[in-house]
Amino acid sequence: MLSRLLDALLHQNYPRGKFEVIVVEDGSTDATLGICERYASANQGRVRLVHGGSSSGKPSALNRALTVSKGDIVCVFDADSVPEQNALLNAARHFRDKSVAALQGRVQTLNSEVNMLTKFVSYEEAAWCEGYLNGKDALGLFVHLRGSCQFIRRRMLEDLGGWSDRHLSEDMEISARLTERGCRIKYASDVCSWQESPESLVQMFRQRIRWYRGSMEVALKYGRLIRKPSFRTLDAEATLLGPFVLIVSFLSYLLGPLVFASLDGSIVWLLTFGGWAALTTTLAAGAVGLLSVARPKRKRDVLWLPFIYAYWSFQVLLATCALLRIVFKAPREWKRTPRTGTIASADSNLRIQIEGHSSDREATAL
Repeated sequence: MLSRLLDALLHQNYPRGKFEVIVVEDGSTDATLGICERYASANQGRVRLVHGGSSSGKPSALNRALTVSKGDIVCVFDADSVPEQNALLNAARHFRDKSVAALQGRVQTLNSEVNMLTKFVSYEEAAWCEGYLNGKDALGLFVHLRGSCQFIRRRMLEDLGGWSDRHLSEDMEISARLTERGCRIKYASDVCSWQESPESLVQMFRQRIRWYRGSMEVALKYGRLIRKPSFRTLDAEATLLGPFVLIVSFLSYLLGPLVFASLDGSIVWLLTFGGWAALTTTLAAGAVGLLSVARPKRKRDVLWLPFIYAYWSFQVLLATCALLRIVFKAPREWKRTPRTGTIASADSNLRIQIEGHSSDREATAL
């Protein structure tokens, strides 16, 4: 995966002397270090390797890279990412607007055709980016960074002291800090990157537990945002409270037994069935939204919609587990989500781009 990412970055449609690639490597037990050294040696001045020392997780690794970086804009890509060739160029154009302190690009799933789970996540990503974040940006509301395909002005990062290594969701935490300072985070549909989604429930469990717990802890810490109420700060707190809302939305099901146990259950009936109706309507609307933003559009994808209910139920379980970890003060551990390197997407342009980079690398080696 790392070779795939580095190839995509080195083939960016952007002036060669105007960007640098910094790779942070520490603690790898496979061939990662050798790959990093090979690219750094073959692309001196363009690929820099930060090796040695010890990072407690992604945030501290990013801070190490920040200390040696030189660019005006700092962008972050996870190792499994494949940015499109115009990603940097399009991002730079958005930063011509001096009011933009940070930017989040569109993230797409490169292994959507593996199984039912990756298909759902690809729909989720499409709706999250093109519906949710795009709409928030258009309305001037809270747009949060998502960890990968994110861009931040270097001077702003330095003023903030970099990323916080005390939070599991460093992207949410720095988004909250930017918003607290009145900074604008923009969403850009034309800044695109592909990345791998979890292919099993175990992988998703590890990933989402960290996400949900991180968001919950940031929500509790930055409740002070509402002290200076505005559409953006109120929306920021509402967004951070998302995992709590997931848990609360399940309460109508817990009220079910009370309906049958109560002699006068009129209020309980109203709460229970009102909750069921509201949730069903919301999920149906979400399903329509998923189909509306999915690319490419295929009629048979309608058959996936009934499974959104099971997917939502699993997310509720994950959010509940994350809350229990906070309540019982479980140690905060930044665990990497396992990846397979699979490419299984209906988008033919993605495979053409990756295969083209691989051919160039083989030709250079020869």
